[in-house]
Amino acid sequence: MSGLVGALGEAWSEIRHHKLRVLLSLIGIAVSVGAITAVVALSEYQQQQMTEQSDRFGGRPATIQFMANSTDGAPMDWEEFGAHVDRVVERYEFSHFTRIVDPVMLPLQTPEQVRQVSTRLVDPAYPVIHRTPLLEGRWFTEADADLASPPVVITEALWNVYGSPALATGFALQLQGDVGGSYTVVGVTPREYIGDEDKHVTMLFGDYTERRGILPPDMAVMWEAWVPEDMAADIGPALAADLRAGLDGVDVMVSRTDWASRPDQAQYAQTFELVTGGIAGLVLLLGGLGLVNIQLVAMRQRIREIGVRRSFGATGSRIFSSVMLESVVATAVAGIVGIAIAVAILKAPFVLDMFQGMQDIPPFPMRAAVIGLVAAVAIGALAGFIPALVAVRSNVIDALRF
Repeated sequence: MSGLVGALGEAWSEIRHHKLRVLLSLIGIAVSVGAITAVVALSEYQQQQMTEQSDRFGGRPATIQFMANSTDGAPMDWEEFGAHVDRVVERYEFSHFTRIVDPVMLPLQTPEQVRQVSTRLVDPAYPVIHRTPLLEGRWFTEADADLASPPVVITEALWNVYGSPALATGFALQLQGDVGGSYTVVGVTPREYIGDEDKHVTMLFGDYTERRGILPPDMAVMWEAWVPEDMAADIGPALAADLRAGLDGVDVMVSRTDWASRPDQAQYAQTFELVTGGIAGLVLLLGGLGLVNIQLVAMRQRIREIGVRRSFGATGSRIFSSVMLESVVATAVAGIVGIAIAVAILKAPFVLDMFQGMQDIPPFPMRAAVIGLVAAVAIGALAGFIPALVAVRSNVIDALRF
């Protein structure tokens, strides 16, 4: 143990003595380690963003969706089938459960004219299951069912049509037709992408049926439940069997819609990390080869020093370990600097702007720092092996005569 500490001390002394040479030789190492660390961390950010985007469309893991259609040509009685669904799902005690009808076209009075607007009917659990973000206001709550003016959530593009008024002022939409009346806007969803002009309204399913009455037979109704991922494989078939029991002339389809049921999403993120990490690793390897050349030139200049140390009794293993550890310590320091640079860059605002709309920003992953530091130490050991071997094989008399 004392030998290792002594070798580390000697290595650090040599690094301090040759600051300029070490600095020039390790700039590439620090940059490469920083790149590897940043790539691993950015892949975590990208995977989180992909997960959230997938959640918005397919629901969180695990989301089970089911729908029904008539098999005998008769129109669907949604009220009767809905009551059947309620009886079945009551036994499962789902934490989040929603009905979905999308789209329903409703006439809306805008400042210029009456226009048809696409409307989605949901229950309060929908934005939770689909991780739907908000630009302003809030989503639905269970207490909204008791409000005198039914609440709605609209898209940013539709909000801009009215001049983006403050929601606290009681801003409301005036719908026409069978569900005509005033609807208080409680939330605004942001644009999905630059140039998104989708004008959309999200309304509570119960508010629509309360004013409209029985749903039209040609309307497509879906149900979604958010269940524990480890139980989805068991719940899906059991739920399908329970829903089909006792029904005549109705076919029920049950499926998973979340991203976790599609392994290609995770494979894409892994491919991105492997490709970009491989490029950074190649740069690190090239930096290591440059460090080998510099260390070999430096070793020729230190050959007399090696001879003097050997003449005073330094063993070959001590010479080998000191020269090797000099390179390892130097690259480890460069690796720490590179990791610090990567952390600073990832905290910069422009990086977060690349992942705009991400709700849950993951913390800096420790595995990125560990991978970067291990890579730095490994390249240091590789770069120090050949010079250390040259130092051990040098003859004492020839070294002193040099």
